[in-house]
Amino acid sequence: MAKVGYIGLGIMGAAMARNLMKAGHELVVHNRSQGIVEELADEGATPASSPREVAEQVEFVFTNLPDSPDVELVVLGENGVIEGAHEGLIYVDNSTIKPETARTIAERLAAVGVMALDAPVSGGDVGARDGTLTIMVGGPQEAFDKALPLFEAMGKAYVLVGDSGAGQIAKACNQIIAAAQMVALSEALITAQKAGVDPSRVVEAIKGGAAQMWAMDVKTPRLFAGNRGPGFKAYMQHKDLGIVMDTARTYGIPLPMTANNLQLYTAMLEQGNGEQDNSAVISVYEALAGIELDEPLA
Repeated sequence: MAKVGYIGLGIMGAAMARNLMKAGHELVVHNRSQGIVEELADEGATPASSPREVAEQVEFVFTNLPDSPDVELVVLGENGVIEGAHEGLIYVDNSTIKPETARTIAERLAAVGVMALDAPVSGGDVGARDGTLTIMVGGPQEAFDKALPLFEAMGKAYVLVGDSGAGQIAKACNQIIAAAQMVALSEALITAQKAGVDPSRVVEAIKGGAAQMWAMDVKTPRLFAGNRGPGFKAYMQHKDLGIVMDTARTYGIPLPMTANNLQLYTAMLEQGNGEQDNSAVISVYEALAGIELDEPLA
């Protein structure tokens, strides 16, 4: 079993850290908010006061943070992971960040003898709790092979996509499709509701056919129950689509559908609904159509 550090204990990170402990790994944790650190300490983790202190004590250090600047600060900043670098340390980032940032961090860490993996995940809060995440990895084969038992504790699928940054490219592709599913699902449910047909019966009718998708299986029961809590927060979906569009500009890729979906999430944030689940983008359609999903049918 390995001694592992985990930095960034939000909805996803805390669940992933717990699965590492359940698998028997010794855990050192750090987070800006101390409540979750105290919870994990009560469950057997060792708290640390800084990313540097985490890195100094472990064989692997994971981060799971909101955005590229946060990861850069935690890894490369004062008292950062890089200052705790030592022989054999492997760095793994579960955040969703810009591919260029992942490559820069990998280069900086390589200069002090630390191998780095960018390893963003998909599967939401349910996948994080159940240990069924999909993990998309970029970086050296040697580091991936050593980290594999840790990925097995957190996910059901883990693929080394390519060199540093490749995991983030894969996550960008994932988010293109994930957002498109949420938007398509919203349009379908509002179409049924506006036309006076029970959306839940429509879903029952079509979910076994060509329209079947993860979002329909997982998100519609929550929407029909009036539950729009995260899940995966809409403002994070918006951030991820921004990364997708930045990447598209870097490589000259036309993404008209994704650009439109980014605007829908921008509208959702303007409604003040950024803390809701990404499936709650249906609220934008409700405003445009003048109805709500749970309104009684005429």
